[in-house]
Amino acid sequence: MSALKDAIDRAVDGLADELESLSHRIHANPELGYQEVKAAGWLSDFLASKGFKVEKGVAGVETAYRASIETGEGPTIAILCEYDALPGLGHACGHNVIATSGAGAGAALAAVRGQLPKGRIQVIGTPAEEGGGGKMKLIEGGVFKDVDCAMMIHGLDRTILHADLLGIVRVNFDFTGKAAHASADPWQGVNALDAVIQTFNAISALRQQVRPDVRIHGIITNGGQAPNIIPEAASATFYVRAATLEYMWEVYKKVVACAEGAARATGAQLRTVQVPTVYEPLKRNETLLGAFKANLERLGATPEPPDPSRLGSSDIGNVSQVIPAIQPYIKIAEAGTPIHSRAFAEAAVKPLARQGLVTAAKTLAMTTADLLADPALVRRAKDEFAASK
Repeated sequence: MSALKDAIDRAVDGLADELESLSHRIHANPELGYQEVKAAGWLSDFLASKGFKVEKGVAGVETAYRASIETGEGPTIAILCEYDALPGLGHACGHNVIATSGAGAGAALAAVRGQLPKGRIQVIGTPAEEGGGGKMKLIEGGVFKDVDCAMMIHGLDRTILHADLLGIVRVNFDFTGKAAHASADPWQGVNALDAVIQTFNAISALRQQVRPDVRIHGIITNGGQAPNIIPEAASATFYVRAATLEYMWEVYKKVVACAEGAARATGAQLRTVQVPTVYEPLKRNETLLGAFKANLERLGATPEPPDPSRLGSSDIGNVSQVIPAIQPYIKIAEAGTPIHSRAFAEAAVKPLARQGLVTAAKTLAMTTADLLADPALVRRAKDEFAASK
C-alpha cells in the first residue's frame, strides 16, 4: 500500500493548482441550497474530465450528482461533497473546500486507477446541507443503498478526527393579532409582535432548565410593518438541538409550549409549522476514524482533541444512521476563527485553506484505498455500525 499511497500523494500534488482554482471559483459564486447549479456543474464536469461516469440530478435533486469509477467486484466507498453557501455570508462554512477536497480525492484515485484494489468509488454531490437536508433526499432516493462506507471532511480552525453532532429540528411560529393605530387606538389591537417577544423571553427562561448539550436559538422573521401600527402578524423561527433525538423532541415540546403560552398571554392566534428536515446525531465509527487517523499522521497532520462546547448539526448525521460514515475536520483557518463568520469566509480562500484542501484530498483518497484493499476493514466498520444501533 505504501507505493499506492505515494502515488496518490503525487497525484493530489499534481492537481493542487486546479483544485484551488475550482475552490476559489465556487467561493466567488456562492449559491444557496438547491440553487447550486454552477458549483454542481463545475464539480461534476471536473470529475467527468478525470474519467468518472457522472449522473446528474440523482434522486430527483437537480443539483445533486454521483460520479463513479469501478475497478472490479469489491466494496463501494463514497466520498461526499457539499457546496451550498450561507445567506448573506457566502462560503462562511468553507463548503468550497469540502467540495474540492472530495472531488480532488476522487480525481487522484482515478489517476492511479491501474494500481487500485477492486471495488467502486463514488463521489456524491450532496446539496443543501445548510438546513435543506440534501442528504436526506438522497437517502430517501436510494443513493446510499449500495454504499458500504462514506466519508467527507469539513474545514475548521483546527484538525480533529471527530466532533459530536446534535440532532436538530426547526420550527416556525406565526402569530396573528389585530391591527390598530398604535397611538390613537392601541387598546383596539392585539399585538402579534408582543407574542413573539414573549416567546423569546419564555425560551430564555427555559434554557436554564435543559441539559448542557441543548442549543435553542431563533430569529424574528416578521416584526410588523410600521411603529404606528399594532402588528397584526409577526413570526419567528427557532432551531432546537440536542445530543439525542429523544431529548431533542422533549425540549421541542417545551419550546412549542412557550409559544402557546405567549399566544394565550397576548390574545394572539398561533400557527406552528415544524420543518420536516430533522437532522440526526452523528454516529461515531472508530474503525473508519482509525484508518483516517493513520493516513492523517502519515501526512504529518496531528489531530487535536475536540472542544466539547462547540456543537453543531449536519445531515451527515442522517447518513451515519444508515451506513458507516465519518466527518473529520481539517484546519483551513487560524485558531480561534469561528465558522459561519465573515472571517471564516475570508479564510476559506487563503493559503492555509489550500494546504487543508490538499491534505484533506490525500487523506480521503488514501482511506478509500485502504477500504478497497481490505474488505475485512469494511466488515469491521459495518459490524461496529450494526452493534451501535
